[in-house]
Amino acid sequence: MRLIAALAALVLAAGTPAAAADPPLFDGHIHYSRPDWTVYSPDQIVAILDKAGIRRALVSSTPDDGTLKLYDRDPTRFVPLLRPYRTRDDMSTWWKDPAIIPYLEQRLARGVHRGIGEFHIHGKDIRTPVLKRITEIAVEKNLYLHAHSDDAAVTELFAIEPRSKIIWAHAGMSSSASAVGALLDKQPNLWADLSFRYGDVAPGGALDPAWRALLVRHADRFLLGSDTYVTSRWEQVAGMAAEARAFLQQLPPEVAEKIASKNIERLFP
Repeated sequence: MRLIAALAALVLAAGTPAAAADPPLFDGHIHYSRPDWTVYSPDQIVAILDKAGIRRALVSSTPDDGTLKLYDRDPTRFVPLLRPYRTRDDMSTWWKDPAIIPYLEQRLARGVHRGIGEFHIHGKDIRTPVLKRITEIAVEKNLYLHAHSDDAAVTELFAIEPRSKIIWAHAGMSSSASAVGALLDKQPNLWADLSFRYGDVAPGGALDPAWRALLVRHADRFLLGSDTYVTSRWEQVAGMAAEARAFLQQLPPEVAEKIASKNIERLFP
């Protein structure tokens, strides 16, 4: 354990920090789950984000205690979202497990969470009483849904509850720019985070023409994201932030500013 902590300290000292003149970044997708807690303290997480120039972040964790650790450390910096996972075992059953509803209601009673997710769900055959109730809770409490889903599941989520507000994790992960654009055109309450998509958006560092056109056309609808889904991803946060800055610089300044921070600032003031 001491060796792991020592390595974590080296990570904090490594990498190129964001320059003071760089505009701030807001991150739409991080996790601080149980395996991270023994490696990085909340103070160390803040130091990592400081080095990357990330001033605010949407955070969800398994279990939710990790999210609350960061929120309690700095409630202005961390925007809590609630995953419907008590443990990782829930990932494959949560939308059909009635016990998830009282769990969510109990955790939401604190009144600090701004969304439900990130959760994983795919395909068209996802209609269950549990998922219907979750979408109802989100509308009742004005919460966002953060969905790691394919195109079909996003479409079905809106069919279940048309008033939903959905942040599409990874912009579909493998969905094409045209497919992402088609859903954004159709659904005004859909946003997308770009975690795991930087290589598609700017392969080799140069903006892909189709993605550039989409980011300009829907500048109000995209968020950045690191997705620290495993502990080792925290080592890469500064590098991912630098990668984001590189492609943002290739966009019109007003577009880059929205994607870098203004969209999250508007959605989560």
